[in-house]
Amino acid sequence: ISGDLRKVTANNIPVHNVGLFGNVSGALNPNAISAQNSSYDIDLTPSKANTKTQLLNNGPVYSFGILLNGVEVDPVAAEPWPHTKPVTNNHNWSWNLEATMVNIGLDCNTAHVQPNGKYHYHGVPSLYLESLSPSSSEMLHVGWAADGYPIYYMYGYSSANDSTSMVKALASSYQMKAGERSGDRDSAPCGEYTGVYSADYEYLDGLGDLDECNGREGVTPEFPGGTYYYVITNEYPGIPRCFVGTPSSDFKIGPG
Repeated sequence: ISGDLRKVTANNIPVHNVGLFGNVSGALNPNAISAQNSSYDIDLTPSKANTKTQLLNNGPVYSFGILLNGVEVDPVAAEPWPHTKPVTNNHNWSWNLEATMVNIGLDCNTAHVQPNGKYHYHGVPSLYLESLSPSSSEMLHVGWAADGYPIYYMYGYSSANDSTSMVKALASSYQMKAGERSGDRDSAPCGEYTGVYSADYEYLDGLGDLDECNGREGVTPEFPGGTYYYVITNEYPGIPRCFVGTPSSDFKIGPG
């Protein structure tokens, strides 16, 4: 802690096993995993902004945050329609493939490696969570979002502001759309909604326990006076896709 900042340094290498990466036979990704020298300045006393900040806005803009094992969570893949490379201004970012639904060389932790060797999660980090032995009877703090609010995994109090209430699995308020996509297969995809695209899902206020950014206000063991907090859920969106506060520029994703 320094002033109003939570300062994080990490090499982005997890303790758990990872997939085979690098220029070797059978590798998931041609980029070799390597230790980084990463540093992050995160707001120690975050507050909600007037508008939400989306992780995807005509391309990936931010990674979501960093877990307590020093690995970033970055749910958005750069896979816009029509999924050809290189990506140009003619690509349609409204139809971006879900990272866990496309072959981008993810291991069993839904993670892979950037060209610079940086290991990062695109989905729920199963081995890391298993190592923490999550319990259905307690809340589990697993990281910090780029805007400074805490990240929890799956469980929370059934009454958000009552720490004596039963702990339950918190549900997101997203569901898969029903019917057919309206695309013409040229400018946008057609076919039945299957969950392959982020746009195959819709947010319905009040459907579950969590808001559009997969979070809510309430008390937690680490914040008995209450805070806003995000939740990683096993169902969509998994890792949240927007911020209620102002994200640190250290999580900004540059062009390409």
